[in-house]
Amino acid sequence: MVEVAEGVKAEKRLRGWPIKYVVLRTTAGQEVNVALMLEAATRSEGSKGLYAIVVPPEIKGYIVIEAEGLHVVHRLARDIKHVKGKAMGSLMKEEVERLIKVKPPIEELKPGDIVEIISGPFKGLRASVISVDVQKNLVTLNILEASFKMEATIPADNVRPVKRR
Repeated sequence: MVEVAEGVKAEKRLRGWPIKYVVLRTTAGQEVNVALMLEAATRSEGSKGLYAIVVPPEIKGYIVIEAEGLHVVHRLARDIKHVKGKAMGSLMKEEVERLIKVKPPIEELKPGDIVEIISGPFKGLRASVISVDVQKNLVTLNILEASFKMEATIPADNVRPVKRR
């Protein structure tokens, strides 16, 4: 999240002014560049209406902007290269929180998934998930690239999902 005017943000919320969460459509893959250009435009114009810019990691081609209103976003985004369109409505705070909430990787793993081991003695090897222990944060794997059946139990933080079954 790119914070722009932290002192102003707290002051506006204390006064009870409504804060809007506006969605801005961008070229896929250019979300961070657009966010940085918006931040630079805000700093150069001395705009007081933009509070935060959020780039949701799971949604390509969209950024969420916390601002006083749509007019602030339209004014700042008018000359930015990779902006494709502006949403005409706004999001609720709960929807934005759901977008940016990070899920632990262990919750996404299921038996049968193919993963890549990213650290430890088996780094770089692919494996199939046999079981997942959420309380202990451990995953039992069957190493696919071994010439014999080889099971290993490693921390869930050491694997990255490759393919779901």
